[in-house]
Amino acid sequence: MKILKLDIDSLNEGFFEGTRLLGIIAPIKKYTFCWLLNSHLGFRFRLCSDKEIPLLKKNRNYYFSIYLSQQPNVSIEHILYHNHCDGEYLLPEFKHMDYLWLIRGDDIIEEEITWIKKSIREMNGVQMVAEITNEHIKNKGNLVFDI
Repeated sequence: MKILKLDIDSLNEGFFEGTRLLGIIAPIKKYTFCWLLNSHLGFRFRLCSDKEIPLLKKNRNYYFSIYLSQQPNVSIEHILYHNHCDGEYLLPEFKHMDYLWLIRGDDIIEEEITWIKKSIREMNGVQMVAEITNEHIKNKGNLVFDI
């Protein structure tokens, strides 16, 4: 009898192919932060309650919110994760970050990433924006969900 093993690392790598990740420190309520991004930067982030990320920690389920925004006329998707839930973290290695912004797609332009980082830094309530490289993410699987 042959046992098949699911290669989670390969699945995770596929999800992160062609992505950029920003960590944002902004102690602002989720809906207020999304409203600021939508009104000041022109995005259309919407809460996806059916795509919350459940994590079991300390015999309890925690649910992390996800907001999605599709960029019109290009194949770029913006995913905003709230990194906190009742004292637990989606990415514990970045517990100081309030939000994680994943940008996926084939047409990512460096100037646009630079513009996004600069624009977020200028928003009221934002303390820091930093790009996070894939090598520094220990819990990549926590960000993966069905699209």
